[in-house]
Amino acid sequence: MATDQPQRFRAIPVKGVLALVLTLGVVLVFLITVPVTRWFLLISIPVGILAALVLHLWHKFRPVREEDVEDKRPLKLS
Repeated sequence: MATDQPQRFRAIPVKGVLALVLTLGVVLVFLITVPVTRWFLLISIPVGILAALVLHLWHKFRPVREEDVEDKRPLKLS
């Protein structure tokens, strides 16, 4: 059933600053129109920042070494 629907949205090229502006616009509309999203963002943004900080520090102090990687060419390209 899903294959019968047109794929129009895949052909719209949105990149860079325009994508960021559109994303922020959609988030702003949701914040204004759906009050529960305020609580979701209030909780999820600090959790996301904390997770990013932990991952950054983890990889800063325990970098991945070449001998840690088992299959260096998983797709066997050239």
